[in-house]
Amino acid sequence: MASLGQADVHVPQSTAVVIAIAVIAALGGLLFGYDTGVIGVALLGLGKQFALDDLNKQLVTGAIIFGALFGCLGTGPISDRLGRRVMVVAVGVVFALGSIASACAPNMVFLIASRFLLGLSAGSSTQIIPVYIAEVAPPQHRGKMVVLFQFMVVFGITVAYFSGFVLGDHWRWMFGLGVIPAIILLAGMILLPESPRWLVMQKRDQEAFKILEKLRGNSASAQAEIDEIHTVTNQPQGTWKDLAQPWIRPAVIVGASIAMFSQITGNNALIYYAPTILTHAGFSQKAAILGTGASTLLVVIMTMIGSVLVDKIGRRRYLLWTIPGSIVALIVMGYLFMGAGPQTDFSKILVVVCLGAYLMLNCGGFGVCIWLINAEVYPLFVRGKGASLGSFSHWFFDLIVTLTTLSLVTALGATYTFWLYALISIIAVIFIIFLVPETKGKTLEEIEGDLKANRFYPYQQK
Repeated sequence: MASLGQADVHVPQSTAVVIAIAVIAALGGLLFGYDTGVIGVALLGLGKQFALDDLNKQLVTGAIIFGALFGCLGTGPISDRLGRRVMVVAVGVVFALGSIASACAPNMVFLIASRFLLGLSAGSSTQIIPVYIAEVAPPQHRGKMVVLFQFMVVFGITVAYFSGFVLGDHWRWMFGLGVIPAIILLAGMILLPESPRWLVMQKRDQEAFKILEKLRGNSASAQAEIDEIHTVTNQPQGTWKDLAQPWIRPAVIVGASIAMFSQITGNNALIYYAPTILTHAGFSQKAAILGTGASTLLVVIMTMIGSVLVDKIGRRRYLLWTIPGSIVALIVMGYLFMGAGPQTDFSKILVVVCLGAYLMLNCGGFGVCIWLINAEVYPLFVRGKGASLGSFSHWFFDLIVTLTTLSLVTALGATYTFWLYALISIIAVIFIIFLVPETKGKTLEEIEGDLKANRFYPYQQK
């Protein structure tokens, strides 16, 4: 009885420690969301000061994404060598420098370079932070803990839009505010431990045990987890070439494809360019910013709901609940933009409703699962590089969408652009049905076991 009482005392404390770790680390998501979302508002002021055409607007917006491609690829190998915690600290440092440089930009070329620097950090954050959280969280809470990163992303986007609404054309202040969460992240990381799984890979079991003992609340659970980690650490540190091994290939296909579909279905395109598209459709600048900001607030709410549902109903089923609804919203929104676009007050309200529904269900669907799945499906010895590949897929297709959205709207019109995204979303649903596995409730080592046993895909598990 005494041991049970002791466990009852320790478990809440250990849970609180894990939550604190997840919250502090996920501040990197807030930075990522703020600095990617703020451009949607800042473009309105930048366009006036620097007289930007559609091509230049796409270049300024795409600079952060181009930088992210390099950031996410470089982070995996470095985090495998130096540790997860070191890379999270580096994320905060580069975010702070990039925010200051963007706020002080004297011309468009300097601004593009500053946004590229921010991109290095944004790309790194999408690779390292979900992996770090996944490796410290207990299996039964891993979903909601990792999804906290995505919650911070969409919360950061919402903060960016409402800050832009308040600040108007003062885009320098919008960029400069990114320094505040960067400093908080750096201060918090001083207190956080290294990933115990990374420590075991470095043969530093005693340090890993002490961390897990604190995180799990008792020494028996800590030792059991150390023993389980050892079952998958019988291979040397993986290389990029290892990702092509046949038994790892299903994880690569699922991780990279989910990341791809999260972008080519159009959600970031609308987050970046919705104010521009809405102003062209007759909305006032304030109304366009407020309408998009309200839509991102719905994404925040849906992300909170999703953080609970992914551990209750599963990652795969959650995607199949949300993405079909986003398809309907895209189809209706495309219809409303036919001809001269929304002309009546009712049709304009309906456009904002559809925009909100689409972002809520698409960002709240893919957004909740993308980083979680990429942090779970790869074997430990290549997890850093695998998560980097997933992040690269996300940023690569984000870059393509960013550099083509306004041009697509000009060439095809908003209607056919929205319908194109709807068609791609239908293909994504088919992919999820047949190839995305359920990882709910499984330890990372059990998922690795499914890969080795050739029972990773849904049809292999029946």
